Amino acid sequence: MRRIELDNPAGVRYMPASPCGTGVLVLGGSSGRIEESRARLLASRGAVAESIGWIGRGPWEVPIELFQSRVADLRQHCDRVVLMGTSFGAEAALVTAAHTPAVQAVIAVAPSDVVWAGVRADQTQTSHWTLGGRPLPFIAFDEQWQPDTDPPAFRALYELSWRQASNVPSATIASDRIPEVVLITGGDDQVWPAAEQARRIIEKRRSAGRPTVHVHHPEAGHHAILPGEDAPASDQRMLRGGSLRANEELGALAWPRIIEAARLF
Repeated sequence: MRRIELDNPAGVRYMPASPCGTGVLVLGGSSGRIEESRARLLASRGAVAESIGWIGRGPWEVPIELFQSRVADLRQHCDRVVLMGTSFGAEAALVTAAHTPAVQAVIAVAPSDVVWAGVRADQTQTSHWTLGGRPLPFIAFDEQWQPDTDPPAFRALYELSWRQASNVPSATIASDRIPEVVLITGGDDQVWPAAEQARRIIEKRRSAGRPTVHVHHPEAGHHAILPGEDAPASDQRMLRGGSLRANEELGALAWPRIIEAARLF
């Protein structure tokens, strides 16, 4: 396996000795972490796997074209391109795939069915993503909400903001355009209501005749730890829910579905 350093944006790509024909772009969440352990694991199964640091100045008004350019580059080396993301990275993967026909599948850990607000340094809200230089419609946060735990659990903020939003249809991701979707959720996710957001994705895709795989563990939190993968670390102070055991169990349940969706045979 060969490791290649990427720049603009910074990242890493693993080239397997015996490629299976699939390229996987791995996107981390709001930590901005390059998911090197996950990319290396996927490459061990034959994928050309890369992960990039996409956050930059913050998770707001990130151009979808950034991810589309990586898809185009992977497509030069692979017959099949899959996006895999966690949290905001799952949101990015779903949005990108909805606008990029070259993406054959999305594997979304702790997904979102809508585009959420990004909060700038001056505390104003805007979209997480832009396309063609224009911000995509987004769900704004309730600015009066305050956490009632320390460290904070943000799940209630997302639930409240979604209920109050008047523009849910326009902010909803067109996940029904994506050929294959695997959703991976924990019932104890304290960051946002991933299981409920997954249910809405499933309903949207079902109405379009698109089947969806949903892997769920009632005791897992915001992360899934795949077999042979390092547990994620973050310096962000918040409740994520779950436990190491439950998150590993969720990863073990999800792994066969990931292999199937990415054709890692």
